[in-house]
Amino acid sequence: MQGLDELRDRHLAAIEAARSEEELEAARLAALGKKGEVSLRMRELGRMTPEERKLAGPALNALKETLTEALAARKAALAEAALAARLEAERQDMTLPARPARAGTVHPVSQVTEEIVAIFSDLGFAVAEGPQIETDWHNFDALNIPPDHPARQEHDTFFMHRAEGDERPPHVLRTHTSPVQIRAMLDQGAPIRVIAPGRVYRCDYDQTHTPMFHQVEGLAIDRDISMAHLKWVLEEFCRAFFETPSIELRFRASHFPFTEPSAEVDIRCSWRDGQLKLGEGDDWMEILGSGMVHPKVLEAAGIDPAQWQGFAFGIGIDRLAMLKYGIPDLRAFFDADLRWLRHYGFGALDVPTLHAGLSG
Repeated sequence: MQGLDELRDRHLAAIEAARSEEELEAARLAALGKKGEVSLRMRELGRMTPEERKLAGPALNALKETLTEALAARKAALAEAALAARLEAERQDMTLPARPARAGTVHPVSQVTEEIVAIFSDLGFAVAEGPQIETDWHNFDALNIPPDHPARQEHDTFFMHRAEGDERPPHVLRTHTSPVQIRAMLDQGAPIRVIAPGRVYRCDYDQTHTPMFHQVEGLAIDRDISMAHLKWVLEEFCRAFFETPSIELRFRASHFPFTEPSAEVDIRCSWRDGQLKLGEGDDWMEILGSGMVHPKVLEAAGIDPAQWQGFAFGIGIDRLAMLKYGIPDLRAFFDADLRWLRHYGFGALDVPTLHAGLSG
């Protein structure tokens, strides 16, 4: 077959001259594409005599193989050159001085949660956790909350959608962390001493309320527990948390479906020049709700109320953070404002401990 040497040299030169993948692909198509010169020569084999085919066939196959190898080699060379150029462009001088460190901060809610856990762990309480999407039974029925209670209305609670005909029990975004107490009692029985910190959800939004906020519930069940034990635990917690020995609490009779008797707890305080001081003054400020666990709640959790009794309490973690660290607006907790976080945030190494001081 005439002109194969010239054909080979011309296409090898075109392959070698390619400076990009696009140019290399054009060179491949010109030689080995469906309408390429080598492909067209291959089609001529069918019109040759057997003797001519014996000579032309191997020559064309050798040419095709040579060009294929040249294309692969050039493609690898182009890829290597592109990588080298990219590395050169992205090269960094490691001897240059480092940029100033921009350390993040721990959110006040996370810090206060750790402070609460540290205090109650020292008092012998374990930490219990539960799902944020709860069954209607765990969130309401097991806690002795009747069907007509306002908390079970859609204007107060986020109910999960159920398709028509769905026989599964209704689910809600939990309105408190009390369902964790039910789950803990069902799992562990009595005696038990746990706290349950976590996120909760209610339909409310203003300066002191948000649709999502944080609570910690406490529960202690034993044979001879009384309101006196509850008062002592809460006083010890407040002294440690607010880091002042002069804490004074006042219990006011109240009503919660899951405790009997129930009590709102106030802390003595004073307002001077717009500054709040705890443990002194003639004013009182409500900080939490508490009481003795209702017998029906114990029964729902599989505990015999004739043999066991206990106390429970619930505290807003966000509210505690506002009181302790002078944060005026609850909504700012969830705005993700870097200036606010840098001002009120804590260092990552400021781990709360009782012996070193909770606030660092």
